[in-house]
Amino acid sequence: MLRALVATSVGIATGTFGFAAGAGLTGSWLAAALIAAVCAGLAALLIHRGRIPALDATACSRRLMIVSGLATLVGLVLLARLTVFMVDPSRVGYSFMPASKWEVEHSCLSAYFVAAQAASSTPNVYDDALYSMPDDDPNGLRKARMLGPFKIDVYEYPPQFLLLPLAFRLLTPDFVDLRMLWFALNGGILLLALLVVAQVLGPAVGTRALLLSPLLWIALPTTLSTLQKGNVQIAVIAATMLAMVLFSRRRWAAGGALLAFATVSKIYPSLLIVYLLGRRQWRAAAWTASFAAAFSALTYLTLGWGPYAAFLDHLPGLLGGEAFPAFRNPAAMAINFSIPGLVFKLKLLGVPGMSFDAAKIVGWGYTIVAGVATVVAGWRTSRDGETPQVWMAILILATLRSPFLPQTYAVIPVLWLLTLLAASGAPMMKAPSAVLFAWFALNTYWPNDWPMDPGWRAVASTVPQAITVLLVVLALRRRAEQPDDSLELVALPAAADAAG
Repeated sequence: MLRALVATSVGIATGTFGFAAGAGLTGSWLAAALIAAVCAGLAALLIHRGRIPALDATACSRRLMIVSGLATLVGLVLLARLTVFMVDPSRVGYSFMPASKWEVEHSCLSAYFVAAQAASSTPNVYDDALYSMPDDDPNGLRKARMLGPFKIDVYEYPPQFLLLPLAFRLLTPDFVDLRMLWFALNGGILLLALLVVAQVLGPAVGTRALLLSPLLWIALPTTLSTLQKGNVQIAVIAATMLAMVLFSRRRWAAGGALLAFATVSKIYPSLLIVYLLGRRQWRAAAWTASFAAAFSALTYLTLGWGPYAAFLDHLPGLLGGEAFPAFRNPAAMAINFSIPGLVFKLKLLGVPGMSFDAAKIVGWGYTIVAGVATVVAGWRTSRDGETPQVWMAILILATLRSPFLPQTYAVIPVLWLLTLLAASGAPMMKAPSAVLFAWFALNTYWPNDWPMDPGWRAVASTVPQAITVLLVVLALRRRAEQPDDSLELVALPAAADAAG
């Protein structure tokens, strides 16, 4: 029964992403519906007849089944609703948050599209003229160029990342079609990663983690909002976790390719390479380094040296934060989850001396702390079922180093880590109330264009930021000898079930 329900849910979600991909590839809703039906059927069949994920119906309580079932139903409805907006941008009422013009118009994918389009003729893909209006005032809120109904975001990634949008441009040169394909890619890879990581955790903990995973899909500021905007954060987090699973299965080349592309695209996954070195996993690190060099060479052969020269010139601003237009917007500064970003939250509260120079000092100090914590985590012995929590905690540590980390993208791996800790019965996560409090606190969200004093917004966002740090510490401090206690919400004591 449990496997049938999981298979049905995964099948529907896969079919939804298949519909979006089919619409983007063919331009026909009928063809998209046929592709969706095939994708849904294959996914459901593979889950129902296969062994991934391994499920243990006795490992979860009736309460968890009910909560998971309701969350899954809500998540599928919200996903289907969002898909309408993804295939038809004019249907704004089906967007993640129609009442927020900023949410509707903001598109991170637009930056990838414009940069890939310009790369062959404009070596400096970081030129602000590609993304901002000619009358943009660098001392005020940015005036973005428009790409249809969407505001063009600023490209702030290394040149190697352009290989991905360039590859997608071979499938379609149209932005609206690309938006559908990108939506399917990001959602599909997250769904796959949730299933694969649950498998690594073992039948009992993995089943509970999988049943808790719908909490990621229904959280306000995270998955749906990020999927709508097209930010690659979801894909990077999911691909990195898949890479670590592949390494644990001794699939060195496949794992190295995934981790290498994530690293050369977003830089922060490189902290997991430090972890691999700390664990003396030389083959994993070597394959990753080899693929990183290969992707860099391929980028050079495709685009030449120009983008690299522009990146090296742009890099100090990326590391220090000066390159991010978000620091011209007090509302965006207030929801910055990064550790260096705390400096600017204090600035909003009137603390003197809070400048980019101060943020750089905090950032590099934090880099040392995160690096030491990662090396120590690599040295320690952990049970197999605990390693995904460690991987995720290190990923979160790495993301917190960025000068600018908006709440929308910051909370995705944190919610995932919350489900992993809750499923394994981590200390402080055994009580359902603790899990629900953490989820609701991480789930708070107020769009940038809704009025609120920036100081109050900064204070409010510090609560989920503190919970983020707490969950990371909790995941890294767990000892291998700890018993695998279960969360009350998800445990299924035989006697209690018999009494019910």
